[in-house]
Amino acid sequence: MTNLIEKIAQSVTDSVGARVNYGEKQTIGGAEVVPVSLVWFGFGGGSDESEQGGGGGGGASVPVGMIVEGAGGPRFEPNVVALAAVAAPLVCAFGMALGRIIRALKK
Repeated sequence: MTNLIEKIAQSVTDSVGARVNYGEKQTIGGAEVVPVSLVWFGFGGGSDESEQGGGGGGGASVPVGMIVEGAGGPRFEPNVVALAAVAAPLVCAFGMALGRIIRALKK
């Protein structure tokens, strides 16, 4: 299951200019953890006919969880707050789309 999730994440992140970022190993409460975040970025530029141009860029990083060492080996512990922040707009968009589909089918 983990390999499937990693393959899907890799294919998505390659196409949108995002990467998974692993932090330095930390010790929290006697357990060693590795923080994991999703980092995305973008750059752009352009000019007009009079050779006036500009450019810019930006990026963001969202902590998605941590890898925790346990008795059964390392395991991923998700960041529930980041999951909720990402899931809320997706659930809202899905609900709106589903409502429109149902209305269209009723006609």
